[in-house]
Amino acid sequence: MFKLDERLANDTCRVGLLPLCEVLLMNDSQFPWVILVPQLEGLTEILDLSQEDQTRLWEESRQVSMALRELCQPDKLNIAALGNVVSQLHLHHVARYKNDVAWPAPVWGRQPAVPYPQDQKVLLCQQLAEKLGI
Repeated sequence: MFKLDERLANDTCRVGLLPLCEVLLMNDSQFPWVILVPQLEGLTEILDLSQEDQTRLWEESRQVSMALRELCQPDKLNIAALGNVVSQLHLHHVARYKNDVAWPAPVWGRQPAVPYPQDQKVLLCQQLAEKLGI
């Protein structure tokens, strides 16, 4: 039975479900940041997915990337599957700007998260869901 890692659940808000992945918005207004989590139990690496599910993950990653690019118009879109802190397989999609607080360094561990105001968080989740058709 799939269960979302507690840390991911606490740090994000749910956008919706794609065929393979749960779509989450990281609650950090400094960076538009979407996380895809395959709805399969016990995975830590992309290679743990079947070939079919790997293809599906990349298709869903492309959908999220296009939605972020259209909605947020970043200078760069960073995509990563790290898992050093949260081992559950998840894929980060972080919209970056040359004037963001961490540029050009990675976003991890640079500064504390700045949560979205509730109305802004709800609006971005709705916009992402609409772009993703979920």
